[in-house]
Amino acid sequence: MHISLTPELEAGIRQKVASGYYNNASEVIRDALRFWDSNEKLVQYMKLEVLQKKLAVGASQAAQGKFVSQSVSDIITEAKNV
Repeated sequence: MHISLTPELEAGIRQKVASGYYNNASEVIRDALRFWDSNEKLVQYMKLEVLQKKLAVGASQAAQGKFVSQSVSDIITEAKNV
């Protein structure tokens, strides 16, 4: 596999290897990809948590007979922006 990096990213990778923490550029990239994957999972978890809280509020309001007039398309748009 061949990838192209900006000069800044390449310098950053070289700096990490020079620090002695990594043995080579491949280790830096693998670690960065693992971090990226973990970060994406965390973001998805946080979005799910926000949606669950909003659903709990909605369920509580519905149980009390309080309904907010909002179209389905507005609800879907709001959910996508979380």
